[in-house]
Amino acid sequence: MSTNNLQSCKRKKFLHGHGRQSSSIDDLGLDILVYEILIRLPAKGVGRSKCVCKEWLSVLSTRHFAMMHCRHISTSYNQKFIAIDSRLCSVFPLSCEDSGPLLNSRILLPFEAPWNKVNILTSFEGLLCVCFRNTGKLVIWNPLTRAFKEVSSSNSRGLYKPKSDAIGLYVDKTDDYKLLHIKRRRGRMWVHVYSSMFDSWHKITFANKLRCWRGKPIWSNGTFCKGVLYFLVNCFIENKGVMLFGFDVESERFRLKTFPRFPHAYYDGNLVIVHKELHVFITHGLPNWTVDLWRMEGESWVSCRIK
Repeated sequence: MSTNNLQSCKRKKFLHGHGRQSSSIDDLGLDILVYEILIRLPAKGVGRSKCVCKEWLSVLSTRHFAMMHCRHISTSYNQKFIAIDSRLCSVFPLSCEDSGPLLNSRILLPFEAPWNKVNILTSFEGLLCVCFRNTGKLVIWNPLTRAFKEVSSSNSRGLYKPKSDAIGLYVDKTDDYKLLHIKRRRGRMWVHVYSSMFDSWHKITFANKLRCWRGKPIWSNGTFCKGVLYFLVNCFIENKGVMLFGFDVESERFRLKTFPRFPHAYYDGNLVIVHKELHVFITHGLPNWTVDLWRMEGESWVSCRIK
């Protein structure tokens, strides 16, 4: 989009200097305007900026801008964590440099549920998946806008059971935010996907007869990276170690992935995204624990040195 398309915007003067000639949007250039100014706005500011003109609405509504904006506000100096207490939700800034008391802001929980029965299961691009422990119902919640959607259906889809089920949030190529729910009951497994665009669930067909699905493995919640939702499965009870499964969000199929192996009798892993790449922290060497960081490259893993 050229800068000439922004001439229809109502504001002719974007910046005003003191004692200098004022500058217009055309002088700034589209790249500077979007990726040096608008990207630094808080989410509410971006929402208000969409009302300036149709051109701004088009640019600020793209998936690319959303990812860039999310990455910018997720920098180390602007990260936050949420703690639920009573009917209020406390939002704390996350700082590794400041050892002083944490100053928090508080927002009211928008849904009716006992505060001590609310569990935050996972997050993705500002959205949270919340479970009500007393009912098992799943809710997708945006703490910034306070909007939420209860996704559990009348046919028992979207009912979560702690220590048995696993979930994962992701987005597909149509910008449809989805929730994958792996349900385990009486030695069997079912997989369903909820679509926020269509407000409906559909069932995923997979090889339920495979040995790796049986027994009582411990599943992690999903970590989304480059079109794949990854799950770590702890199968030490059946002497299978840790396995990594990937759910391709376009083909909607599971696939067993490679995973670093260790000679120790017991080890565990935690998936993280660093610079848009999938990494895993692995603890091993009981009783003297050692922590290693590995990065996935293609279908293999490369060891990273932790400084």
